Amino acid sequence: MTEWWTYSLSDFLLFSPRTYYRLFELYNIDIWPAQIVALALGAAILALLRHDGGRQAGVIAAILAGCWLWVAWAFHLHRYTTINWVAPYFAMGFAIEALLLIWMGLVRGRLRLRPGSDITSRAGLGMFIFALLGQPLIGPLVGRPWTQVEIFGVAPDPTAVATLGLLLTAVGRARWALLLLPMLWCAVSGATLWTMESPDAAVPPLAAFLTLLLAARQTLMPGRQPSTGRFGCKT
Repeated sequence: MTEWWTYSLSDFLLFSPRTYYRLFELYNIDIWPAQIVALALGAAILALLRHDGGRQAGVIAAILAGCWLWVAWAFHLHRYTTINWVAPYFAMGFAIEALLLIWMGLVRGRLRLRPGSDITSRAGLGMFIFALLGQPLIGPLVGRPWTQVEIFGVAPDPTAVATLGLLLTAVGRARWALLLLPMLWCAVSGATLWTMESPDAAVPPLAAFLTLLLAARQTLMPGRQPSTGRFGCKT
């Protein structure tokens, strides 16, 4: 019997890189023009971040919850499961994150998003903009066709990275309950992409590591008072 430590991650991969990215291509064709709607929702989130109103965080949380639910149902449960038997569990995790966003952002009202001039908020806002506009360009830049792009709101990786970025602009410790599942997904996705030797394998785990580092730094150094940042909100 072969010892378990002789196995590598590639021994557990159930599909080839070509099959994985072909899945995104067929998915993008099937759901078109949902990608345009998703990008419009991302732009709406950016606009909402400029206003520090009482319902701002709740509306953003509702948008994010809708995106996580969509990815859970349309991608993981109906597409990814055709090549990966673990996908239903991923769908469950994404659905749980959606419920947490609704609970924390809408029902309890404990989520406060106030991007400002501090390094954590700036990094979070930059991460969100990267997930919205930059991450979809990575595939074509490394040689994959445009039909295989991964877009915020409909694909898991940019949705998770964008959520991490937004949570870095949050005030208080309530965000920690919302950070866990996106960071876990980034770790899982990074391992999958690394096993497939994808050039962009470092992107999801790097986003998770940066989020953990900055969120922990802000939690351990709470003495600084919020200041008004360039984005027009008190932080």
